[in-house]
Amino acid sequence: MDQLSKDHASPEAHGSRAVFSQAVTVRFSNCDPAGIVFFPQYFVLLNGVVEDWFTLALGIDYAHLIGHQGIGLPTVSLQCDFLAPSRMGEKIEFKLRVGRVGKRSLTVDVECVGGDGDGARLRLRQVLVTTSLIDHRAIDIPADVLAAISRWENTA
Repeated sequence: MDQLSKDHASPEAHGSRAVFSQAVTVRFSNCDPAGIVFFPQYFVLLNGVVEDWFTLALGIDYAHLIGHQGIGLPTVSLQCDFLAPSRMGEKIEFKLRVGRVGKRSLTVDVECVGGDGDGARLRLRQVLVTTSLIDHRAIDIPADVLAAISRWENTA
C-alpha cells in the first residue's frame, strides 16, 4: 500500500454520470511544514485514485496494463483549481467522473471534498493519452478498456 490510506473505494451513481469515489486519510508525508497538503502531493494521490479506478471499478489491472501489456497512460493536460486546504489526519474523498472518451485519450474530472462536509478542496480535469511503452507514441485506447468504461458507466 502506498502513502495513502484506502478507507473505501466504490462506484456510485451521481445524476446521469457514474462516479468512482475513494476516501483517503491525509498523511504526514502529504503535508508541508504548515500541516496542509503540499499541492504536488494531490497529484500523487490523484495517480493512486486513477490506478484504483482502473483496477477496482473497471476491472482492468493497472499494473498489468502498464507492466505486461506495455500500455502507458501519461498525463498530457492537467487543469486544477485549489479551493481550500486539507490538513494532516483529515479524511478527504476523491470523486472521479469520465468527462470524455476519445480515440486515443481519456478525460477525467475529479473533485476532492472534505470528509467532514467542509466542501470542495480541489477540482481538476486530467487528460490521459494511451501510448505504446515501446516507442512512446499515442495508440488507440484498447478495446477492453473502452468496453470496461462503457460497462462501468452503464452499471454504476
